[in-house]
Amino acid sequence: MIDLTTLTISKALDLMNSGALTSVDLTKMYLAEIEKKNKDVNAYLEVFADALDQAAEADKKRAAGDKSPLLGIPMSIKDNITIKGRIAGAASKILEHYVAPYDATVIEKLKNAGAVFIGRVNMDEFAMGGSTENSAYGPTRNPHDTSRVAGGTSGGSTASVAMNGALVSIGSDTGGSIRQPGSFCGVVGLKPTYGAVSRHGLMAMGSSLDVVSPTAKTVEETETLFNIIKGNDRFDSTSLTNAELSPKETPAKIRVGIVPELTNVGGLHPAVVQNFNESVEKLKKAGVEVTEVSLPHIKYSLAVYYVIMPAEVSSNMARFDGIKYGSKVAGADLLGDYLSTRGNLLGKEVRRRIMLGTYVLSAGYADAFYNKANIVRDLIRADFKKAFASVDVILTPTAPSPAFKVGEKTDDPIQMYLEDVFTVTANLVGLPAISIPSGFTEVEGKNLPLGIQFMAPHTREDILFAIGKQFETLR
Repeated sequence: MIDLTTLTISKALDLMNSGALTSVDLTKMYLAEIEKKNKDVNAYLEVFADALDQAAEADKKRAAGDKSPLLGIPMSIKDNITIKGRIAGAASKILEHYVAPYDATVIEKLKNAGAVFIGRVNMDEFAMGGSTENSAYGPTRNPHDTSRVAGGTSGGSTASVAMNGALVSIGSDTGGSIRQPGSFCGVVGLKPTYGAVSRHGLMAMGSSLDVVSPTAKTVEETETLFNIIKGNDRFDSTSLTNAELSPKETPAKIRVGIVPELTNVGGLHPAVVQNFNESVEKLKKAGVEVTEVSLPHIKYSLAVYYVIMPAEVSSNMARFDGIKYGSKVAGADLLGDYLSTRGNLLGKEVRRRIMLGTYVLSAGYADAFYNKANIVRDLIRADFKKAFASVDVILTPTAPSPAFKVGEKTDDPIQMYLEDVFTVTANLVGLPAISIPSGFTEVEGKNLPLGIQFMAPHTREDILFAIGKQFETLR
């Protein structure tokens, strides 16, 4: 009997290559878990009808000698990444019936690697939120306690892996969208360096912040996925060159920095503080050098993020007007079409961010808000450059609390935005970051996962993978 909880990509490939298991067998196991759990978790918006056909094709290729790195591996895909001929709805009513005309670059790479796509998974509408409660199709719930959120915006991706509904998944991260739900669901979430993975085919939310991001149960698997999907892309002018992404020599002894400006921030759940301190002590006992570093401007990160991100949202969401893409609600005239479509088919949080972004970009306010935010963004970048002269990675908690109750913060957007306090900085400065499960805390009789986050310099995912694998042995 295969234990899906401990199954990894390498173990699954070994079983399939030896003939002990077929991709059809494996896909059926995940489909059975989805059938059993998805009605309570709501991770999947659609299970693809041809999942077993894809698996059967993978088995044929294996029999013919194909050794592709993901051949026959079942995985889920976030609903904002295009797969040719399939609905890509961004969990929004405005794109409820939109069928993608092309494959995203990451999808093309995953297909070439032999992956089996089980289905598309839930998210906050257009990746706006922090709990996957803003989906037009209902919230995704945490597999560890279905009265609680899975996190967001890639809650469907992390929950699908945590509930054994997929071996691995691909989501996206704009301000913590793979790392915070990774922490809540007890899985690994990697936010790559900005530009390391092509955004072609990822529906834009914040164009200077978005990154396609893998999630899995182990650091090794996220590394495998990253190495497959990374690389320069002629369809994405912001993608890094292959020379910039070439392998680098990983330090033999990795130096870890902790930031008093972050670790001493108020309002943290006591279990998060205790777990973080225990994680630091484990690293020290293992011989890892841990020192304090200062990031004096990091306290402004959340404020800067919530100026820049809505501004980019305002621009990117202009295309969804009922004329160019998706569904339409007719009005009395052209302006009426716009107002009726956007007013009726976009959710409350999306409309809130569009209005906020339009305001900070408006005449008389752009200098006071948007331009000033970009100046501070540069100061934060400079802080990190200085800090990385003395340490190789920076360690923080991933989220300020364990998973909270469904509905607990939906009426208080400020409290919801504070969930991003540890994660937004990596997106602002384009750094790679990874969230790794670091233990559990008991809340109301349920064991809820906790996570810690490592951030590294640009294109140094190799350091994240090295320290992440080391930390996994200490848990």
